[in-house]
Amino acid sequence: MFKSFVEAKQFVLDQDVRMVDLKYADLWGRWHHVTVPASQFTPLLLEEGIGFDASSVGLKPLKAGDMVIVPDLSTGFLDPFWDAPTLSFICSAREADTRVDFPRDPRNIARRAEDYLRELGIAEESSWGPEYEFYVFDSVAFENEIHRVGYRLESSEGMWKSPSGGLGHYIPMHGGYHAHPPRDSLYNLRSEMCLHLEAMGVPIKYHHHEVGGPGQVEIEPPLMGLLQSADATMKVKYVAKMTAAAHNQTATFMPKPLFGEAGNGMHFHQMLVRDGLSLFYDPEGYAGLSQMALHYIGGLLSHGPALLALTNPSTNSFRRLVPGYEAPVNLFFSVGNRSAAVRIPLYANNPNDQRFEFRPPDATCNVYLAVAAQLMAGLDGILNEIDPTEAGFGPFDSNIFTWSEAERKKIKGLPTSLGEALEALEQDHEFLLAGGVMDAEFIQDWIQYKMTHEHLEVRDRPHPYEMALYFDV
Repeated sequence: MFKSFVEAKQFVLDQDVRMVDLKYADLWGRWHHVTVPASQFTPLLLEEGIGFDASSVGLKPLKAGDMVIVPDLSTGFLDPFWDAPTLSFICSAREADTRVDFPRDPRNIARRAEDYLRELGIAEESSWGPEYEFYVFDSVAFENEIHRVGYRLESSEGMWKSPSGGLGHYIPMHGGYHAHPPRDSLYNLRSEMCLHLEAMGVPIKYHHHEVGGPGQVEIEPPLMGLLQSADATMKVKYVAKMTAAAHNQTATFMPKPLFGEAGNGMHFHQMLVRDGLSLFYDPEGYAGLSQMALHYIGGLLSHGPALLALTNPSTNSFRRLVPGYEAPVNLFFSVGNRSAAVRIPLYANNPNDQRFEFRPPDATCNVYLAVAAQLMAGLDGILNEIDPTEAGFGPFDSNIFTWSEAERKKIKGLPTSLGEALEALEQDHEFLLAGGVMDAEFIQDWIQYKMTHEHLEVRDRPHPYEMALYFDV
């Protein structure tokens, strides 16, 4: 939004801004913030930053937790959710003593990944277009006691509401795709979200009701630069949750909140760009893809199991990646096939926007780490000229679920649990170390935390359905 402090300070005066809010991502992808009065918005803030305890947000050990956050002026936006006029900035973390960029800060990792792309001379930049799927519910309740566990979600659109009486405009399971009002009761809410986002500098292509009947929706922006897109993702999640809360509703990007219903993915459209044109375009290639694009796909799919430890880093992620839905379970690429891990859209076949999407990811990822890891996998494919066809990744343009079991076994599968994905990352992470983008100790710390605090914690707990299966044995 701003190119200089002088420009930002003038905006503060013109808009009668009273508070300046500084937002930053923790290691796991959640925002934290600290707020200063507008009177403290001075050039010194950009030089010295604001101190914080990095050990509380997963970035440093307790014994050496002091760090500072410094606002990126280009990310400024008026925050629409507070009574006092508030100007918000997204920040990056720096060392407290030297004020140099902290290498483990997720936003700094994303920046280094694109710096590495430019150092290789492969492209000027990368472009990214995440699709944001989420559910809007009227209420949520959950508990986890040693003798009692459970959760309850409510949606006025859910077909389960029909016995209690109402107006009859319910959406059946899997029947929500592009649902029209009055069945689509969330149009005004989505529009309000999009208007907030556009005012905050996030362009929007469209919004609509998604497949999930009880309140699943989607908002999609156009392609943007890597860091811009990651910042936009943080804004989308913030705006979706805050706007829903303002209407006494709740938004969740959880991959699989409902059994038997469509899950929430965050598919990443991506391409490499030089001189404003896609380097992935070749009218003579398969589906209009260049050799560079195919090698990039080869890298994504070859490193796919390890990637999921960063793009799908929750136990719930793997409730979504199951057969029978549009979520992918196999490592292959295809034109238009929504069960493929990499799908080439038929509607994007020109020099300006030839691209493909990596479909496994979801919004439990730290988006800065997710885009960095995908880019590094693709670049590894280009550097090593990984041919996806020779590697057994297709293309498979038919419905693989109509194949025989013997034929399907020839296709490599995605991990089926967070534990499997973490083990894959432990075995395959050299591609992430290139260019100093990530370091081995960082990856080991990530694996250790996710394995101990998430995978094993869920694995070791009795599941409510097990009571129905086994209580009377």
